[in-house]
Amino acid sequence: MSKRVAIITGSSSGIGAATARLFARNGFNIVINYSRDPAPAQAVADECRALGAEVLLIKANVADDNDCRALAKAVDDKWGRADALVNNAGTTRFVDSRDLDGLSAHDFHDIYAVNVIGAFQMVRAIAPLLRANPGAAIVNVSSTASVAGIGSSIAYMASKGALNAMTFGLARALGPAIRVNAVGPGIVETSWLEKGIGAERYEAARKAFVADSTLAATVLPEDVADACYWLCTGAAKTTGEFILVDSGYAKFPVLGAR
Repeated sequence: MSKRVAIITGSSSGIGAATARLFARNGFNIVINYSRDPAPAQAVADECRALGAEVLLIKANVADDNDCRALAKAVDDKWGRADALVNNAGTTRFVDSRDLDGLSAHDFHDIYAVNVIGAFQMVRAIAPLLRANPGAAIVNVSSTASVAGIGSSIAYMASKGALNAMTFGLARALGPAIRVNAVGPGIVETSWLEKGIGAERYEAARKAFVADSTLAATVLPEDVADACYWLCTGAAKTTGEFILVDSGYAKFPVLGAR
């Protein structure tokens, strides 16, 4: 019997890379996806191979349906199966929520194209491979921004809210063959976020999150990877759920928090 196959979009760094390493460590073959720079993706691929996985490294922009279908064909040609899809690829524009003129319709279109439409296109492309394998699952990486009213921009918050709604709809549409869930990370300690908002603002946001979260901690990429892995390989009766991975920030804020 061939090894199980996990496809992780946007897996050249951060949450995606941590998720790829975790699946590889647990006996999966891995699809590493990137959209721009191949070097970080190649480094993650090398790490996964060192953990015993066969790796397919694919450049694909999930906002392009042709790229999604080409990725699915490459997976089918190499292994003829898929068992897990983690839709981690995402984008944003960093704009203060009070600056309504800071976002254009074009910004919304660009963000939705990756965060919502891209996830849908990947599901549509990979679903035939997933259906053939009992226990197959999809996890969409959302954000606490979808429910907490804070985040990199209003457009980003809205896109993640749409991703949650799509998760619920896909769970109904694809069941019982495929389970579909979403995870909502809080502030994740990544260089991507620090670069996006600047080192000074990042440190302030990190400290505020720690102060206002029940567990008094930020989130590491590995924490989100753990949730993605569990939803794909355990959680046999869990579908259509949105699970927060945010140290209790959004649902259980500390009394007196800002």
